[in-house]
Amino acid sequence: MSSSRPTALVTGASRGIGRATALVLAGSGFDVAFTARTVVEGEGTVPARTTREGEVSFGVPGSLATTRAEIEALGARALPLRMDLADPASVTAAAAELLDRWGAPNLVVNNAILTQPHARFLELDLDDLRESLEANLIEQIRLTQALLPAMIDAGCGTIVNLCSGSAVVDPPAPPGEGGWGLGYSAAKAGFGRLAGAVNAEHRGDGIRAFNIEPGFVITESGAARGGTADIKASGFTGAPADASGRVIAWLASAPHTETDRLLGILINAPRLAKSLGTNTPK
Repeated sequence: MSSSRPTALVTGASRGIGRATALVLAGSGFDVAFTARTVVEGEGTVPARTTREGEVSFGVPGSLATTRAEIEALGARALPLRMDLADPASVTAAAAELLDRWGAPNLVVNNAILTQPHARFLELDLDDLRESLEANLIEQIRLTQALLPAMIDAGCGTIVNLCSGSAVVDPPAPPGEGGWGLGYSAAKAGFGRLAGAVNAEHRGDGIRAFNIEPGFVITESGAARGGTADIKASGFTGAPADASGRVIAWLASAPHTETDRLLGILINAPRLAKSLGTNTPK
């Protein structure tokens, strides 16, 4: 089945920000390809929040199958792709299948992340650090490199990377006490440089890359690990899960004269989504 709608790839879309983004894009006129590790409901798990909690895991909802059904219910085509950032072959295969089935995507949203327990500095296992850097930096680059030539040949395309303030801000406390671990922030810091390299080399090819910060979103994974009930009880509801998706849909569809001012900065998605108001695609 062919379509005249633009196409988007959203990685890590079985739950959380990725799923919300995929659904916003589907409702905003995009056909959506998306990746996840979890194929069917009941298989999803996440590790503990910190290494001091031990080697435990928690079940979480969400899957490729569920997101596919939700996208198709919005009248869009859906292309589920199993991909695991810890498995380089799956990254290459996902990109190849997308290009073979749909051709160059108009929009790429790099949202997936390998989730690890946060470790304190002297407790950080260097193999875990290496795994985080490989999955959350190198494999993100592998995927983007695999898709970018086809986007260049098409003459246009938008890349949006879900970054983190932890890349540029010191943690306020140790992991488990309101802070984060070096394995996470170091990978995010490197990942945050991807957009700048693409813009410096390929703006003339019609490619633009943006970095956005989704804010603190209370996701299914966060709820499964615990602690979010206390946050909600304090009156803090967190950033809307769909704020990033609404900003991304706008970045990909609004005139460049409106969006180019945001190149080269870390975009605060909740703040921008609120300022765009009803002009933001829903």
